[in-house]
Amino acid sequence: MATPPTSTNPVTAPQLAAPDEDASLGAVTRRVLQNSGGPVGVAATAAPLVAFVVADTVAGLTAAVVALAVTAAVAFAVRLVRRESLRGALIGLVVAGVCALVAALTGEARAFFLLPTLLPAGFVLLFLGSLVIRRPLTGILFNRLAGGPHNWPEYRPLRRVYSLTTLLAAVANAINFAVHVVFYRADEPAILAVIQIAVGPVMATLAAFTVIAARRTVASSRPW
Repeated sequence: MATPPTSTNPVTAPQLAAPDEDASLGAVTRRVLQNSGGPVGVAATAAPLVAFVVADTVAGLTAAVVALAVTAAVAFAVRLVRRESLRGALIGLVVAGVCALVAALTGEARAFFLLPTLLPAGFVLLFLGSLVIRRPLTGILFNRLAGGPHNWPEYRPLRRVYSLTTLLAAVANAINFAVHVVFYRADEPAILAVIQIAVGPVMATLAAFTVIAARRTVASSRPW
C-alpha cells in the first residue's frame, strides 16, 4: 500500500508513537500524515500537479511544463526549509521532472501521468510476491513500529495481520492502477491529478491500520 509525481510509494514507514500507546485509527492516521509533512506537505505535493493541469488547460503543454518546473522547485525549497528528508525532496523533484519530460516528448498532457499509472501494477506484484515467500511487505515495513519480535514471520497471529494488510495494499494498488488506466485512456489529466493526490491519504490510512492491528496483536500475544 506512493510519490509520482511526488507520491508513488505504496506505503511509507513514518515515525509513529511508541508501540504501547493506545491510539485510534484516526489519531494514528493523523500522525502518519503529520510526519509526511502535514497540510503543508500535502499542499507541496499537490501544487505541481495542480499547476500542470491548470496551465495545460489555459495555455497548453509548454506552459504546463514551465508551471510544473516553477512549482516543483518551490515545493522542493519548502521541504528544505521545513527540514524534511533531503532524499525524499530530491526524489519528488526528480520524479516530477521525469513525468514532465515524458509529457514533453510525447506532446500529450496525459503522458505526465504515465509513470503514476504504471507503477501501481508493479506494487501489486511486489506485495503479492512478498505473500508468496511468506514475508508480507507490511510486516517488513511496520513490524519495528508495532513492537513485534525480530522473528515475527514465525508467529502466526502477527504474520496473519501483516498478510491481511499486505493483501489490502495489493488490492488498493490494483484499484489505483485500474482507475488510472480508465482515465488515462479517456485523456482526463485533471481527474488523474485528483486521483494521484488522493493516493497519499489512502495509503496513510492503510499504514495506520496496519500499525494499530499489529500493536494489538503484539499486546495480546506477549510473552513470545
